[in-house]
Amino acid sequence: MNHLSGSAGSRRMLGLALGMGVLLALVGCAATEGCVAPQDKVSQLLQRLQGSVNFEEPANPSVLLAINLAEGDSDSGTHKWLLQEIKEEVVRRAQKDMTSGQVALHVLALLSSCQDPRRVHALEQTLDLIAVLQQKTDEELAKLEAEGVPKTTLYSMALDTLALCLAEAAGAQGPAVALARQVLSPESHHSVDTRAVVALALACVYNYTELHDVRDLLREALWTVSNSFLDEQKEKNGTIGNIYSMGLALQALEATRKFYDSREWDCAQAFSVVCAHDYQQPMAIAQVLPALVGRSYLDAAGLDCSATKDTSLSRRPPLSDLLGRQGLLRARIQVYYSIINRLQGKHFNYSTSVEVPRGSTLLKVMQVAAEENALIFSFTTEETSWGPYVTSIHGLAGSTDDRTYWQFLSAGNALEEGVGTYVPQDGEHIQAVFSTY
Repeated sequence: MNHLSGSAGSRRMLGLALGMGVLLALVGCAATEGCVAPQDKVSQLLQRLQGSVNFEEPANPSVLLAINLAEGDSDSGTHKWLLQEIKEEVVRRAQKDMTSGQVALHVLALLSSCQDPRRVHALEQTLDLIAVLQQKTDEELAKLEAEGVPKTTLYSMALDTLALCLAEAAGAQGPAVALARQVLSPESHHSVDTRAVVALALACVYNYTELHDVRDLLREALWTVSNSFLDEQKEKNGTIGNIYSMGLALQALEATRKFYDSREWDCAQAFSVVCAHDYQQPMAIAQVLPALVGRSYLDAAGLDCSATKDTSLSRRPPLSDLLGRQGLLRARIQVYYSIINRLQGKHFNYSTSVEVPRGSTLLKVMQVAAEENALIFSFTTEETSWGPYVTSIHGLAGSTDDRTYWQFLSAGNALEEGVGTYVPQDGEHIQAVFSTY
């Protein structure tokens, strides 16, 4: 179950939380020959994704990956900043507190930028990110085999497998076999997002392995996933899962065509569903944009690097460049923030006000509040494909058993974006209310 800003809950809660945001104002975005959207529509979406980059927040590897796959301007200040920040982030955090899935996404972003993830140089250090990913993937697989569940999620483990395979590392086959068995299990009820990323990973490993029994297993799993997507699209008039699942599902269907069992994919119907919406959430755009240009994450390591310029940076882009894209980022605003629990245990209601740079996300507001008073405003998050969602505040965590989560409100209305995306205005009062669904 995915969420927007609260703890674990249902996919429905994710839709409510991430809100009515929608994909690109692409009226009439019918697929052209070969399942590719018109270039002017792709350009609109690409500009929106580039414009979402906030130089006051950590760089999102999924955004860089999507820009590269959509053939964005690799010489832009935004692209260079993203790449350098991603390098510095993995050198600082990959071995310490990144999950395997986070490491995998950074590997994919680097591969798509024509960078060698085995030699990531930043902050006067050089890191073998593939070795880090291999270790974390081994931990995921060991726990899955011992306890039936991976250390984090099957979604993350699929990203790990895909990244290892595209980097031509030796450790992708074992987790691929385990993932195939998971999606073939009669008891499996995995989300569309998870099955889509599993399919991308298995399609990669299938092309590399020479073991006939492994290829047979992977082929069966790929047939099962791709045909289930085609069945669901037919039953739901073009939709696979929900609108936020479509990006990865379309990527998977594009990448697994030879496993359809001689069926035709009506990509025009699927494109019409996607293009009827106007996505605002950067992660949703990052997942759907590759599909609209006929690509998938499988293409991350196959981009033309012959004309790639030296993208190494000794510093960030000039301040004038940042201010030109981000507006008055240095101006500071005041945001009021409350945490309220009238539901479980000892009830509480605490409020504070914090100052943050204009353009900061709600996550930044929460971080500043926690820095100023950790005893009261401490919180934890969990990384999802849609960015961070809040799992606990003030030591109180949501629960799928109790159907509880943290809901975020402004003026009494539920926020339509996640904490990593929503940008409060000066003087706005945000309430985090422990709630049920």
